[in-house]
Amino acid sequence: MTPTTAPLAEAAEPILSVNNIEVIYDHVILVLKGVSLSVPRGGITAILGANGAGKTTTLKAISNLLHAERGEVTKGSIIFDGAQVQSLSPNQLVRSGCIQVMEGRHCFGHLSVEDNLMTGAFTRKDGAAAIRDDLELVYQYFPRLRERRTSQAGYTSGGEQQMTAIGRALMSRPKMILLDEPSMGLAPQLVEEIFEIVKKLNEEQGVSFLLAEQNTNVALRYAKYGYILESGRIVLDGEAKALRENDDVKEFYLGVGGEERKSFRDVKHYKRRKRWLA
Repeated sequence: MTPTTAPLAEAAEPILSVNNIEVIYDHVILVLKGVSLSVPRGGITAILGANGAGKTTTLKAISNLLHAERGEVTKGSIIFDGAQVQSLSPNQLVRSGCIQVMEGRHCFGHLSVEDNLMTGAFTRKDGAAAIRDDLELVYQYFPRLRERRTSQAGYTSGGEQQMTAIGRALMSRPKMILLDEPSMGLAPQLVEEIFEIVKKLNEEQGVSFLLAEQNTNVALRYAKYGYILESGRIVLDGEAKALRENDDVKEFYLGVGGEERKSFRDVKHYKRRKRWLA
């Protein structure tokens, strides 16, 4: 990977545009309802919300992994790097530069850490020397993986497995990584370490990130822009700084404020912003 300087989010063109998509499982269960979002080239964008809000489904719709779970995008469009990608296979999408790091890490437990990393380069055809260079780059960002490179991945810690999963994605030379719940099951110190590496990859390598996170506090510190999902709909979006200072976000997602409201959708001023009614 050639180091680049990530452009400012405000000025960058979108590398990803999701336009009013609906997702249905088993031909009857409507999960996503008119979701629209964009990720600027070289930016970090967060999808926030509680468990079951539709964050993972949104990422799988983009990465074309829904079919394995009997799901499909029935309306709307997904444009990555200037081209519609709904008809591409996951393998073709990886070749085009978009890859997903799944929730729960999903390392090949019986393989070594280094073998796991090398599986990320299976779509590449630029030669062994270039792949080895990128492996060395991964070890520079994740020095702990260099120390554990011969260890069986299934016997490494949760943090090391998350690093392995992100490093494996980097081996495909991505333009954008879809990162699903990177903080899940990790100690706070490890969460900070993972997000600091994501920040460095974004700034130094120009990799765009779309993060799906329940940990709203940490996500809004590293992302530039955020979307909040509830029950398959985007209920609020804005610059990360503005969302951190929003009283309703503080109450519902940052644990600050009263407990009288049970849903973000009960907030009247918020209802006027419902994009699916526009």
